[in-house]
Amino acid sequence: MAIVRLTYDFLRPVPLAPLNVRTRVLRPGRRVQLVEASLHAGEDEVARVAALRIRRDDVPVPAPTEEPTPPGPQDGALLEMPAGRGVSFARDAMELRFTTGSFWEVGPAFAWFRLRFPLLAGEELSPLQRVAAAGDFGNGIATTVSWSTHVFINPDLTLYVERLPAGEWIGLDAVTRIATPGVGVSDSALYDEAGRIGRAQQGLFVSKRG
Repeated sequence: MAIVRLTYDFLRPVPLAPLNVRTRVLRPGRRVQLVEASLHAGEDEVARVAALRIRRDDVPVPAPTEEPTPPGPQDGALLEMPAGRGVSFARDAMELRFTTGSFWEVGPAFAWFRLRFPLLAGEELSPLQRVAAAGDFGNGIATTVSWSTHVFINPDLTLYVERLPAGEWIGLDAVTRIATPGVGVSDSALYDEAGRIGRAQQGLFVSKRG
């Protein structure tokens, strides 16, 4: 089985406390399966993910459509985030390199992401973990309003995985649109250094900073 889609719902802030995971099969099958994992802090469910799995089959893979190869991470500008209180995932766990746009600019952006550490001590990072960790950054790197005046929070994330990435770096070609007041959608094409690997989408709550 290959995981083709991951849909996350972020239900509550995740505390820095012991957590447990509960899993179940929503749709068993020989060709298509849907499974779910929910993250709990005590009895409170804080996040949930549903994974669509499709059986691999012996079908020829067509040659990929020719498209421009984006500049690699070696061509990107390293993001140096200011020091803050405590540990920040974006600042301390990720290495970010922009080839288009910037964290502080309004507009589309292309950035490469590399996890600096394993998510769980003693476990080697998997390709799917790399995709999931980077895929949630689309609304952070591509904005239509300024960070200084607005917040744009994503209560969900959907990842489509065309193929698993090779190597450590995941690239996001991201754009955010606001067509309804207070509501935005972030859309990112996902890459590894060999080419496109999938897509990430987020719904956004957009509001002026109070």
